[in-house]
Amino acid sequence: MSSDLLLPRPDRYSEPFWEALKSSTLSMPKCRECGHIQYPMGPCCSQCLCQAFDWITLSGRGQVEAFVVYHHAFDPSLRDRVPYNVAEVRLDEGVRLITNVIESDANPLRNGLKVQAVYEAAGEFKLLKFAPVAESAR
Repeated sequence: MSSDLLLPRPDRYSEPFWEALKSSTLSMPKCRECGHIQYPMGPCCSQCLCQAFDWITLSGRGQVEAFVVYHHAFDPSLRDRVPYNVAEVRLDEGVRLITNVIESDANPLRNGLKVQAVYEAAGEFKLLKFAPVAESAR
């Protein structure tokens, strides 16, 4: 991995998310009032404006909803990764994430592809990415 890769800047709302990733766990805040899983994280629920959350562990399973493959590095830190994909993954819990999917010859990137969270070390962080899973593993 390129050492100049842009890394996250956690704030008080997202810090628990990044801390959980360090343990290879996907965790997000769930509203105590309406049950909405809040992503991106912020001071209040985007559905009901409640300010009380419980952090829950998510399955890390989902499917690719859309993707694009870039053949040009729009940031110097990505020059060694071209071509790379940016995908929208909808988790089984309903949350939609913008992420990367690790491709393989056996499982080319496509809409509807079933995926599972994987965690890539990046300095002091782990980054959330996704990898294809066999249908029988779901």
